[in-house]
Amino acid sequence: MTVVVAPPYLTQEARRDWDLLQRQTAGAAAFDPACADLLPEPARRWVLHAIAPGTPLLRAIVLSMHGTIRLGPWRRFHASQVLLPLEGFVWCASAYLGVLPVHGFDRYRAGVGEMRWRLLRALPVMSGGGSDITRSAAGRLACEFVLAPAAALDPRVRWKVLDERRAVVTLPVGTEDHEVTLTVAPDGRLESVTMSRWGNPDKGAYREHLFGVECEGEITFDGFTIPAGIRGGWWQGTERWADGEFIRFTIDDALFR
Repeated sequence: MTVVVAPPYLTQEARRDWDLLQRQTAGAAAFDPACADLLPEPARRWVLHAIAPGTPLLRAIVLSMHGTIRLGPWRRFHASQVLLPLEGFVWCASAYLGVLPVHGFDRYRAGVGEMRWRLLRALPVMSGGGSDITRSAAGRLACEFVLAPAAALDPRVRWKVLDERRAVVTLPVGTEDHEVTLTVAPDGRLESVTMSRWGNPDKGAYREHLFGVECEGEITFDGFTIPAGIRGGWWQGTERWADGEFIRFTIDDALFR
């Protein structure tokens, strides 16, 4: 299968991760709905809704999307992403500050997180690395596993039920376990995903904050049904959501590998 070419503004390390994370899933079995029988009921409903019977259980995904992101004001962006749950992601985007283009990426793989954004591909706008950025990026990776639903059946993840609409999944990423709560409609649609994620949205010291996404609509690719639109940010479901929400996007295409 042809490799999806990385955007030209990636660093050598990010380009390496981009290529590694989209490798074809080896020996992907066809989905048997009985595989979901041992999941908590909300998770079972979601998996049966999200994966068509007989679909190869591919775990890597390459996404393209567009939307708005809060960089001061809300600004339009286009982005592409490679994602392999539990292993890593590279998210690359282009936005504009006035008429000037900003290109950059966020990434996580092998215990290292990084962000790097540049104006006109030359002038640094925002860059970061180190333990806090890595820990926050690992939380993002845990939360985004729902975009590749086959990961729900990975033997490394653990599930427990909260109530008839919510289930909690524990995902090992790097050296930590991350608990992610899924809210699932009676028909199996994914409604929201929340977790306690490391960050500093209030510009203070890094610490745990409520983080979440709200799912809007659905779209199906290669036998997988995933949210068509997502609104994401800090303090989801609280009175601070209006201040914490920082991204809204629509998925344009997805390739499972």
